[in-house]
Amino acid sequence: MSEVEKRAWRQLTAAGISSWVLIFVSAWSLSYWQGWAYWVAFFACTVWLTWYLARKNPELMARRLQAGPWAETERAQQIIQAFASVPFYGMLLISGLDHRFGWSHVPLVAVVAGLVFTVVGYWIVYAAMRANAFASATVEVQPGQHVVSTGPYAAVRHPMYSGALLMLLGTPPAMGSWWGLTLYGPVAVAILWRLVLEERFLAKHLSGYVAYCGQVRWRLLPGVF
Repeated sequence: MSEVEKRAWRQLTAAGISSWVLIFVSAWSLSYWQGWAYWVAFFACTVWLTWYLARKNPELMARRLQAGPWAETERAQQIIQAFASVPFYGMLLISGLDHRFGWSHVPLVAVVAGLVFTVVGYWIVYAAMRANAFASATVEVQPGQHVVSTGPYAAVRHPMYSGALLMLLGTPPAMGSWWGLTLYGPVAVAILWRLVLEERFLAKHLSGYVAYCGQVRWRLLPGVF
């Protein structure tokens, strides 16, 4: 196992433990089946995606590990990255507290729908990574990079963000919480802000990107935006 793989699995393990602690300490109970269902689904998808990258595209895995505000070169992106993870962990915290104090009454169908959104969102992210070997975690143009217009990139220009937004939308209801959705707005705004700045950067630095934008009209959701 390479050092990059070891680092990826260490980060995954740390994320799995920290998310578990956040969910179940805030809920103050292990009898929280919605929390278990979400955590297992989320962690299983993350394990599978990590395994896929380790076996099929270790170079992309290495680039994805270079994440965080310190890895960005533009000040605005550094700010976005610094605050982007806060709403997600806030969703886990609020959803756990919601379960503890009984603020929401989420029907089973909504919990199942939330789990489906989470898994489908992860699948869209996977499809984007499979199609685009240049899918870095930072906004940059790599040597030899070219415009990718196949797979999900034939439908929308930012399928990874589409998948992330769908996954985040499903997180609170999957955990049996409506109150967790109060943080969906801030994280969606952060992603949209990053998207707009990224498009400006790519239009300036990536050959063919402007023409691609003319061919693929929609950014996140066909027929809507």
